[in-house]
Amino acid sequence: MNRSDSTFIRNIGLVGHQGSGKTSLAESMLFVSGTTHRLGSVGEGNTVSDYHPSEKERQMSIFSSLLHAKWQKHKINIIDTPGYPDFIGEVVAAMRVVDTAVFVMNAQDGIEVGAELAWNCAADSKRPAMFVINQVDRRHADVDRLTGQIMGRFGASASIVQFPGQGTNVIIDVLQMKQLSYDADGKQTAGDIPAPFMERAEALHSKLVEDIAVNDEELMERYFEEGELTEEEMRRGLRAAMIERELFPIFCTVATANAGTTRLMSFIEHVCPSPIDMPAAPTDSGDPVTASASGSPVAFVYRTMAEQHVGDYSFFRTYGGTIEHGMDLENAQTGTMERLGQLYVLNGRERETVPRMVAGDLGALVKLRSTHTNNTLRIKGSATVITPIQFPAPRYRSSIRPANEGEEDKLAQGLHQITAEDPSLVVAHDPHLSQVTLGGQGELHLRVAQYRLKAKVNVDVEFGRPRIAYRETVTTEARASYRHKKQTGGAGQFADISVLIEPLDGEFKKRPDISVRKTVQVSTGWGSTIEFIDGIVGGVIDMRRFFGAIQKGVLEAMQWGPLAKYPVGNLRLVIFDGGMHSVDSNEAAFKTAARMCFRAAFRQARPVILEPIHNVEVTVPESYTGDVMGDMNTRRARIQGIEAEGMMQKIKALVPEAELYRYSTALRSITQGRGIHTSSFSNYEAMPRNVQDKVVAEAAKEAEG
Repeated sequence: MNRSDSTFIRNIGLVGHQGSGKTSLAESMLFVSGTTHRLGSVGEGNTVSDYHPSEKERQMSIFSSLLHAKWQKHKINIIDTPGYPDFIGEVVAAMRVVDTAVFVMNAQDGIEVGAELAWNCAADSKRPAMFVINQVDRRHADVDRLTGQIMGRFGASASIVQFPGQGTNVIIDVLQMKQLSYDADGKQTAGDIPAPFMERAEALHSKLVEDIAVNDEELMERYFEEGELTEEEMRRGLRAAMIERELFPIFCTVATANAGTTRLMSFIEHVCPSPIDMPAAPTDSGDPVTASASGSPVAFVYRTMAEQHVGDYSFFRTYGGTIEHGMDLENAQTGTMERLGQLYVLNGRERETVPRMVAGDLGALVKLRSTHTNNTLRIKGSATVITPIQFPAPRYRSSIRPANEGEEDKLAQGLHQITAEDPSLVVAHDPHLSQVTLGGQGELHLRVAQYRLKAKVNVDVEFGRPRIAYRETVTTEARASYRHKKQTGGAGQFADISVLIEPLDGEFKKRPDISVRKTVQVSTGWGSTIEFIDGIVGGVIDMRRFFGAIQKGVLEAMQWGPLAKYPVGNLRLVIFDGGMHSVDSNEAAFKTAARMCFRAAFRQARPVILEPIHNVEVTVPESYTGDVMGDMNTRRARIQGIEAEGMMQKIKALVPEAELYRYSTALRSITQGRGIHTSSFSNYEAMPRNVQDKVVAEAAKEAEG
């Protein structure tokens, strides 16, 4: 294995839906390369990749695992990613640092949602991609059907390199034009293609050659001249086309039987791009970073994870130069210097120290003091900052609190730790709703977070339905007056104020009895705006002295709206009349009068409760479209349109946030796990009267309690 030359490094990410066999394929790759001496099984819980207790318990990948295998002179780094949609953040991070996305597809089940999500991640990161149709030995496997689906969904650029032969461990390879047979240990035997398969193999070979040649003028000329390309020319053309995402080769395997794995490894070695073949790393500042071992050292931390008895692992890719043990590098985000400890290459839980890592290699560091996910490590004085990973926004949110009183600090500490490790978990605190929420990609994502909180800081937590950030506002103009008069023996309190309140729509329309002397717009702490207008004439109120107190009183009242105690949204308030006393009037009096007058005017201005509306996009197989739309209608959704996206349908709708609680769980139930959705805030709208009455009644009941 050559660890000192970037040319001999290959970085691949195994992606696809849960159950497609990614972890089994990783096990087979480690086994046939001689890295391991036994073939682990997901069912038996003894795989190299899925070693966390929560993964063994659920028999599924939850965290991405960094693995590596020696193949000929090459080092192949493998990131085995989860396939369940709740853990898409792990896939997003992996796609940033690998050079080829290997899509593992279940030959029985067709294209599934995990593959759809991973495809979007690979496309966003502009990663070369290839397909491995796994489990071709299963009873209901239909490779031709799945191949057609791949071409229909991901484009005609998907090109068949292999298809199953006669027998469970026999594969026809149209790139080499050989029949490949495998024994239980993965040993490959190449032979002639049998006559029944020859016609199809020749047709697919010709199409593959044409697909390669059409993307390279030199190869096209040679193809026209000679009518064929050599295997080396095809490899070179394939690599170039893959880098440009113009070709996506399709392979076949039976990972649990080691069938097809050695050929796949050989293809990765000879065809998949090395780090030096790939474009420069994306940067926010500084010069482009190319994979040169002699360049300036640059490392990017794509993932952090605490391991019991070890400490905090920082998983990184060396983008430039050579990283060595004992080196001092600057954290571009914090400006602090980090002394690098031992460098590790990993196979799941097992680690091996190495003295250095060259550009393009993947590894891990332990116990960096102030370095986290998305941080760039560079030499002092460098301006290079690798562009951070954009993790997906939450699709599922629950309120969270400690099960036992007095453990709020432990919960806060634990939330800080797990969100640092998994940026797709998002904590939000809303003081106006008096709640802390934890957002993630789905219910299972949060359940795993619950498990991790218990393991890390020994705190039990309870999840609940989050309160909605409703707003209150007015729909028409109203006027009110209030006189505050209080005598306490000494100096009393006196303030008289009259206000006009109206929605903040457009400019203020002048009234005959109101003269605008001053306008002030104030942004509230909850994202609303209030416009104050000083319309006092004749000096009945000294506005230079009391205008600030009036604003404070109104803003205090706006924090807890008169309808249901929700913050008040955009409106205009005009102070147009009043009175004061030369001795008893003070700021406290006007603050109280303004608060009470605002409430009185608000109640008369036909108040409504506004609810947040979200843009929702639901992607589902066509057969589930009717069921999904029917469910959306029960959620007060307004369908905006339906678009075809390959073999899937994308439904766009506006849906009240209150109707989206646990929607990801409901959608999976409706679509048998094949539907996905995204949600983003759109705007606030007045809720229907019957819904508002229910919200007001619930608020009153809560206030009584």
